[in-house]
Amino acid sequence: MEPYLIRTIVPADDPAIAHIVKTTLTEFGMNKAGTAFSDPTTDHLSQLFDIPRAEYYVALANGRIIGGAGIHPLDGGEAHICELQKMYLLPEARGKGLAGKLITMCLDYAKQNGYTQCYLETAPELARARKVYEQFGFRYLSGPMGDTGHFGCDSWMLKDL
Repeated sequence: MEPYLIRTIVPADDPAIAHIVKTTLTEFGMNKAGTAFSDPTTDHLSQLFDIPRAEYYVALANGRIIGGAGIHPLDGGEAHICELQKMYLLPEARGKGLAGKLITMCLDYAKQNGYTQCYLETAPELARARKVYEQFGFRYLSGPMGDTGHFGCDSWMLKDL
């Protein structure tokens, strides 16, 4: 496997990560209202994650950003629940274990910062991602948690940390 560098986001990364999020959602037919595609924070992830108990990781190959994932307090949720957010990889970065590495880093960060549960929102269109989440022990919920504004996602998952 090609060597990857994973580091925390900086403002200069915002355009590249926003592009990856939006092109991935478009690839899977999720370029619609109520998803990260139309969420204005997607264009400024370095600002969104510049708060206590939040962290966003970017993955690079040969100096080029190829994906990322982050942990953020669940908007409108209890203090002990975080959300795995903006987990997206370019097509050439998929299927190589990078998603698992990013998720592991995010969950480790969550535990170190006092979270006891991690929530995420996804959709049937993102079947490969859902399988990865299942492998990490996320279980399906019957409805959404918090107030994320992502009404375009109709699958909700939670993991005890």
